[in-house]
Amino acid sequence: MDDLIKSLATILRAVGPSQEVAEAAALAAWKHSVGEGLQNHAVATALEANVLIVEVRDSIWQKQLATMKGQLLFRVNSVLGQAIVKDIELRVNPKTTIVTSKKEDESREVSNNEVPFELLAAASAIHDKELRQKFLRAAMATLKRKSATDL
Repeated sequence: MDDLIKSLATILRAVGPSQEVAEAAALAAWKHSVGEGLQNHAVATALEANVLIVEVRDSIWQKQLATMKGQLLFRVNSVLGQAIVKDIELRVNPKTTIVTSKKEDESREVSNNEVPFELLAAASAIHDKELRQKFLRAAMATLKRKSATDL
């Protein structure tokens, strides 16, 4: 995953303006930026008009992260290599769930017929097959989570 994070800035530059790719990159950057300690309490769910939507379990976490918003914004944009995220909106959602079946997800290879063309085009810039698969898994997980929250 570290290789993917290191290449996010390059991927974003290569793809150009793409909302889906920017969102997938921002969500991955959030996860990397907050580390394992905060991942169980705050989950980035969407990027809307350059505002990263982050769901937190309760108002205590919302207040705590609000005091750190500037630092978190800096970290996310540093990982992205550009200021894609202009603000972070913290929403309380007690039903926020954290996916912990990481090993099962990482072992599965993503097939081309389940990935939107725009993401395949972005992934084609990644020459390392393993890194490309990690990017596609992360992007597809983001799209699935987004469609689940839209219901």
